[in-house]
Amino acid sequence: MDFSELAAKRISVRGYRPDPVPEDVLRRILETAHTAPSAANRQPWHIVVLRDEPARRAVHEAYPRDWFLSAPLILAVCVEPAAAWTRAEDGWNAADCDGAILMTHLTLAAAEAGLGTCWIAAFSPAKLRAALALPDGIVPFALTPLGVPADGGRPKQRKPLADIVHDGRW
Repeated sequence: MDFSELAAKRISVRGYRPDPVPEDVLRRILETAHTAPSAANRQPWHIVVLRDEPARRAVHEAYPRDWFLSAPLILAVCVEPAAAWTRAEDGWNAADCDGAILMTHLTLAAAEAGLGTCWIAAFSPAKLRAALALPDGIVPFALTPLGVPADGGRPKQRKPLADIVHDGRW
């Protein structure tokens, strides 16, 4: 499939089969995420893979939705702002942007492998920090379950292209 088909295939999945994710498939997804570009190639990211039930339940405290635990794996993407590039003129820090690029690579690689994901940012940062035992300076950025979708997921709804593209000026 070409990139346009892959991008269209990626949807937010909120129900998973209990089938395990093969280790080689997980590795390929993580390696693909690792190829993501970052500002000044700083790569200020970390991925925590949660496999066992106690670890997944601890993260569930930070995002208490029952469907979330149906996936066999949960991935937590964290960023390290102090390691990220910062724009000199206004101090803007690229950590979140870099985390978003990594997360996009991760979710697209999962879709290519026939697995589902759901980008989650609506978690309790304090509870997630505790569940992951994050050291100082590491910030939880996003979560995603990872597994075989139980159904087709939610269809994508998009604004018309004319509403978001501006030619030359706003």
